[in-house]
Amino acid sequence: MSPEPRTIKECFARLEADPAGATGYFYARLFAAEPQLRALFPPAMGHQHDRFFHALLRIVCHQDNPGELAGHLGRLGRGHRKYGVRPEHYAAVGAALTATLRVFAADAWSAETEDAWTAAYRHAADTMIGAAERDAAQAPPWWAAEVTAHDRRAPDLAVVTLRPERPLPFSAGQHLSVQTARWPRMWRRYSIANAPRPDGTLRLHVRARPGGWVSGALVRFTAPGDTMLLGPAEGAMTLAPGPGPDVLLVGGGTGLAPMKALAEAAAGSGRGIRLLVAARTADGLYDLPALRRLESACPRLRVVPVLSRAPGGSALRGRVPDLLPRLLDDAGDLTAYIAGPAPLVRGTVSALQRLGTPLQRIHHDLLAADDPVTSRRAPAGTPSSSCPPGRTTRSPVPRP
Repeated sequence: MSPEPRTIKECFARLEADPAGATGYFYARLFAAEPQLRALFPPAMGHQHDRFFHALLRIVCHQDNPGELAGHLGRLGRGHRKYGVRPEHYAAVGAALTATLRVFAADAWSAETEDAWTAAYRHAADTMIGAAERDAAQAPPWWAAEVTAHDRRAPDLAVVTLRPERPLPFSAGQHLSVQTARWPRMWRRYSIANAPRPDGTLRLHVRARPGGWVSGALVRFTAPGDTMLLGPAEGAMTLAPGPGPDVLLVGGGTGLAPMKALAEAAAGSGRGIRLLVAARTADGLYDLPALRRLESACPRLRVVPVLSRAPGGSALRGRVPDLLPRLLDDAGDLTAYIAGPAPLVRGTVSALQRLGTPLQRIHHDLLAADDPVTSRRAPAGTPSSSCPPGRTTRSPVPRP
């Protein structure tokens, strides 16, 4: 490894000792120097602190992997458009970051370290600005969308149908950011639960999280006729074009959303499709009637409900990883997509590997840091929170 990435990683390791203190100091310095920038951020900054630290972690960890770094920075730059970030804001962020590093990495700080960080940040800022400018020539920073239907499936869960004011391009399996009028400047990501439709509408499966400002608003305080803002579609957990191997889809909880979209997209491809819908009890099979209708319209789709805690109707009883050996005839000749709670994703990925599914054919959507990253074909396990010198982490995509 060249000395610059090593220097940057060794310095960043000091921030990892106190991430909350470092991010708090960073934003205090930023807003003290440029008070007008506070208006770009949500009222509650705790979530934003986590986002910033994990975004910085990704930049640090990819210093010795230019291809990964460029892709990550491009996504960040494009994503920042919806927040109203302009090129001149990057200088203020760089100054606040340098001030933070001087304090929290004082024992590792030197002229060499400052030069390395300055060069790395300048490169990152230029890449993000360039990506944002190119994106601005092709698409708006956000789309206004009308709520056309709000179906409350449970006290904490709703299926929301949206019609963007203009065509919003996306592929089955992708996700997008949502901002409600109730909470300005607070964006949260949700997977799109359908393949592209002629009328341009899209659906979201939203579960209200404890303390979740946006999810709570979408479930409890949203009605047809309301308007919200949508960010551009992101994510690469999509089907390869053309014919291909059979498809295994595993969705748990609202992780069903991207799996349902992929099932719709694959229905006309001629591939065999098996969709495992995982829940604890029958009440968790909130979209089963719609899935059965999709199954009846697609002869090559088989929908298999799986309940881990209580039997229910025709559903299988058990854990998905334990049931896979008797459900799959040839795991080595399929492509798998998995979304849902982290234990389900990790266990399913491990089980598929044991059954012979090639790692490059396993796509998953593991809930991790809230960071706009494309999906990964990565082994099971939670990504490390640190990035040792010479090593690049392979974090999976977050599912909002």
